[in-house]
Amino acid sequence: MSSLPPCADSDALKPAAASPDDLLQLDQQLCFALYSASLAMTKAYKPMLAPLGLTYPQYLVMLLLWEQDERTVNELGQLLHLDSGTLTPLLKRMESQGLLTRRRDTEDERRVRVVLSQAGRELRHSAASVPVNMACQLQLNGQEIGQLRAQLQALRARLLAGTPGH
Repeated sequence: MSSLPPCADSDALKPAAASPDDLLQLDQQLCFALYSASLAMTKAYKPMLAPLGLTYPQYLVMLLLWEQDERTVNELGQLLHLDSGTLTPLLKRMESQGLLTRRRDTEDERRVRVVLSQAGRELRHSAASVPVNMACQLQLNGQEIGQLRAQLQALRARLLAGTPGH
């Protein structure tokens, strides 16, 4: 009796591994390739973000606020796929750095709005070189970056669609 899901009876995994034992090798795991690539990506951003005084998660928050200022904490969490237990301390640190302010919504005090400070808005100019520098470091052209991003976004969507509560 096999414990593999019905799709495993197909040829879906055959190109990835030569034998069932190969399926349990670390270098055959898509999850590890994504995990280690994510760690490497974050590490690559670190020297580019250090002069800005930002960590990688703070940079992601700033990207969203530069796109549209005055978002709710809940909206930021949904867009970044972060829970409030992770996001709130991050926003508190950014507020203490003078990059943004948090304030209760006047219409619904349960909501907290996040607004860029003048320093946060001005930081955008300094950050403009980060995506270009990262593209150079990746040694990918714009089309390749777009294709990879689209594949990863589609993978994320498929994974979230199969996750309860999403």
